[in-house]
Amino acid sequence: MSTIFKKIIDKEIPAQIIYETDKVLAFKDINPQAPVHVLIIPKKEIPSVREVDTSEDAGLMNELIAAANKIAKELGIFDSGFRLVFNAGKDGGQDVYHLHLHLLGGRKMTWPPG
Repeated sequence: MSTIFKKIIDKEIPAQIIYETDKVLAFKDINPQAPVHVLIIPKKEIPSVREVDTSEDAGLMNELIAAANKIAKELGIFDSGFRLVFNAGKDGGQDVYHLHLHLLGGRKMTWPPG
């Protein structure tokens, strides 16, 4: 069964896409937790950060981080600061089982986050 993110990748479900390459897609979160809240996903289907193959997927992980930095610059939060978050599993707050990186910013982040 396809996840909602796979359906967004396949353009079956609309999303506010703000960045796209042949390997990465980024779009605005529909339930933002900060003034800037973007989800950055690989087009490759990987259920969770727990299933990342470090040898095979290292380049893809680098592309996710590079996309986050580029988007942060474009959205004006690069210099003030931002947070990047991967959630893993139910207790880690993961709702969609397609690897995704949250880019959060536009306000001061607090700690601890949970």
